[in-house]
Amino acid sequence: MRIGLLFGSFNPLHYGHLIVARYWLNETNLEQIWLVVSPHNPHKAPEGLAPEKDRLEMAQLATEGDPSVRVSDIEFGLPRPSYTIATLRTLRAQEPSWQWVVLLGADAAKGLLTWKEGEKILQEWPIWVYPRRGAELAEVPQYPNVRFFPQAPRIDLSATQVRQYVREGRSIRYLVPPPVEAYIYAHDLYRTQPAA
Repeated sequence: MRIGLLFGSFNPLHYGHLIVARYWLNETNLEQIWLVVSPHNPHKAPEGLAPEKDRLEMAQLATEGDPSVRVSDIEFGLPRPSYTIATLRTLRAQEPSWQWVVLLGADAAKGLLTWKEGEKILQEWPIWVYPRRGAELAEVPQYPNVRFFPQAPRIDLSATQVRQYVREGRSIRYLVPPPVEAYIYAHDLYRTQPAA
């Protein structure tokens, strides 16, 4: 199996995530995309995060019925904060014959060398990078395992924007899948501004 791993807080999952996932499935030889829900990204403050079970549930609702996109909670059982290197080693130990490909936006990829054992990730795992606002592909570390996809759709939608719209009482229709929108309102998520 050849699996693409798209890591994120998914706070909440939105159409940008799904469009990028579909691009990889349509344009590469990946057999599945796994959306790896991170309970606590060490590069982000935990304030403003919806509970992990809610973020996981929204991702599952958004991808229900698509056998090529799987939602993974593997990091829920690993030490916190969630380090990508630990997740990759765990996956490799579980399925050593599978190929794991890390999928990153250029904004995240440009900081790879600051990640825990970032150089080891760059050396040992394929890293596929797509364009993102605020980062040029040229800023990404140049390693043999890094492959650039400049033709990938550049989606400037962000979870931050979705949360802001919810706080402001503005519509998020067409920004997130309908089950995610319904879940956000049913569980009263993102209504209040997190404490600074």
